[in-house]
Amino acid sequence: MNDYKPRIIDATLARKLQGKGAVLIQGPKWCGKTTTAEQMAKSVLYMSKPGDVAANLVAADIDPSKLLEGDAPRLIDEWQIAPKLWDAIRFEVDHRRKRGQFILTGSAVPPETDEIFHSGTGRFAWIKMRPMALFESGDSTGEVSLKELFNQPKKLLAKNKIDDLDRLAFLICRGGWPGAIDMDDDIALDQAFDYFDAIVNADISRVDGVQRDSERTKRLMKSYSRHQGTQSAYTALRDDILANEAESLTEDTVYAYTNALRKIFVIDDMPAWNPNLRSKTAIRTSDTRYFIDPSIATASLGLGPNDLVKDLNTMGLFFETLCARDLRVYAESIDGQVYHYRDKSGLECDAVIHLRNGSFGLIEIKLGGDRLIEEGAENLKKFSAKIDTKKMKEPSFLMVLTGAGKFAYRRDDGVYVVPIGCLRE
Repeated sequence: MNDYKPRIIDATLARKLQGKGAVLIQGPKWCGKTTTAEQMAKSVLYMSKPGDVAANLVAADIDPSKLLEGDAPRLIDEWQIAPKLWDAIRFEVDHRRKRGQFILTGSAVPPETDEIFHSGTGRFAWIKMRPMALFESGDSTGEVSLKELFNQPKKLLAKNKIDDLDRLAFLICRGGWPGAIDMDDDIALDQAFDYFDAIVNADISRVDGVQRDSERTKRLMKSYSRHQGTQSAYTALRDDILANEAESLTEDTVYAYTNALRKIFVIDDMPAWNPNLRSKTAIRTSDTRYFIDPSIATASLGLGPNDLVKDLNTMGLFFETLCARDLRVYAESIDGQVYHYRDKSGLECDAVIHLRNGSFGLIEIKLGGDRLIEEGAENLKKFSAKIDTKKMKEPSFLMVLTGAGKFAYRRDDGVYVVPIGCLRE
């Protein structure tokens, strides 16, 4: 019996297969890449299958084309174990002259190697997969469509499925890991801690064969957790780690560790948005620090739902990470990207959804409450007024994205107030 829960990325994968000979799905371990790819694959090669790894590596070294035989689309799972497969797949795509031939999955960026000679341009399409958004896990009603907000609906009323802060805190700590969705709550919460342990004890060293200190990795991830939603420099991370470390530590070392986490898709920083403004305000261009799932941050700090509810300021930071994850899942399915804005005057916008056609929406993220919603709405209007609409489009919508609150609605000033438990792509 197939108990597969449909993912938003399914439609993207199907579309990409119609346009390219091969599609590469990248993302963190345990986010569902293989299971998703299996739904469309007609044959499968599991490169990391126990008992077959050595034989697969030998075959990849001698004649990788043998591993590519099978009905199309053929899934090559964890392809990066044998980098030679990349050029072999490119060659097959060129000579078969057919689209939708291969699906590759990978939970790590392969190390730089002379075994890959061609970038794959024109033959490959890339998709980044993240843990489940709340609509995918069944924790959002999906009554409010991000895509439809770009059409500026005059009326909006939808009920929030997340009925209290306790539930929201649980969803932050559980994360969007598919394997945890149907578990009992206490067991589900264990999964992020197990994931964190695997990162610091094994995955960060396996990605490129460089042995890294697990305790230093823990301290770095704790520091990164405390800096979620900020544009902190590597110097700030270094100083944070040095407070609990006797040895000296350079910025280069911090960068090397964070880059390793980025290669296994644990870190998912958000780039800055650079709009045309009426004034000559200087824009900060540093990336905003985020993990790919909020549960990594809470597990790094040893926090559970009760800890968050008792400290709403901390909960608000990790709620922002949850929203960043969901907005990216939804936006990328409609050909959009998510950015952050901040200028030297201190004005900022938590998320900007920018579509390929130039349309964009501005979003402030607030945990909830009338005062914070009002603050977010006023900030959005202030930022919107700074945009030079002679050089770019007006914002399609302004939205305060909340955690608490019973309903999604449109304010008299046109600002949408939408709980995350109502949203979908």
